[in-house]
Amino acid sequence: MITTGKIALCATLFVIGVSLIEACVLTHRQRDSATPFDWYEVWISLADVAGRKLLALLPLSLATPVFAFAWDHRIFTVTLNSVLMVLLLFIGQEFCYYWYHRASHRIRFFWATHAVHHSPNQLTLSSAYRLGLTGKLTGSAIFFAPLVWLGVRPEIVLATLSFNLLYQFWLHNTWTPKLGWLEYVFNTPSSHRVHHASNVDYLDANFGGVLVIFDRLFGTYVEERADEPCRYGLTTPTRSRNPFVVEFEHWASLARDIASAGNLWTAISYVILPPGWRADGAGESTEALRQRNLATRRAVPVSTQGR
Repeated sequence: MITTGKIALCATLFVIGVSLIEACVLTHRQRDSATPFDWYEVWISLADVAGRKLLALLPLSLATPVFAFAWDHRIFTVTLNSVLMVLLLFIGQEFCYYWYHRASHRIRFFWATHAVHHSPNQLTLSSAYRLGLTGKLTGSAIFFAPLVWLGVRPEIVLATLSFNLLYQFWLHNTWTPKLGWLEYVFNTPSSHRVHHASNVDYLDANFGGVLVIFDRLFGTYVEERADEPCRYGLTTPTRSRNPFVVEFEHWASLARDIASAGNLWTAISYVILPPGWRADGAGESTEALRQRNLATRRAVPVSTQGR
């Protein structure tokens, strides 16, 4: 009998196997390049997925009691007995995923985990399964609790989320070109390259999972431009090859900022405001970086712009 555990194991082995094939191909293609393929990025991603599989054996999820409460107080009981109901579940899950993903970039508490996913300085298929060890501890799955409250069984909500993440595996590459009209509706490699880029113009964009319709609706869609090649990694790049540093450096910096806050409100602000925010105004939030970038562009003489 095929169980969900066996399906999950097969999916994990599949994505790892395909990512290693890609790594071998890219190693061959980039062997004479100025930027050769970095296998350490793959090893760190493999360490991350191994760690998450081990942690999954422990009952550490903060979302579990929230899901249980939402299910006990559900307002309907949804039966997926038609194409329409499946479609509504898909759209509802995409909506919840959009806000989960956007919050993961805009709230530092969630970013401390999600930054691990953005830490690779090269975008490859192995980047897809570097998700951070502390996701279950932060309770980020609570963003999907409204679906449970509406009457969708918790295991179905989590299974739908797993399929969403599995779809996103193939998006993490630099070799797939733009896909024509599909770019208007679906999350594609081109769209996701923008999401992983640290260029100021590309920050905090393209949060959708399978679709980009909510990005377009809420004004967070940004198209990949030929005149602005994507630069991958964080705005302050992670250079460490130590997986523990990669996993916990953002939690450590958050703890240091809280300890030095001076008062309770500033400490809370460090937790709930966007990454890069600082009480003294000298931070590097997306807004601050864009203001500086705009000021720099205005200061450049017109005759030298575009060189």
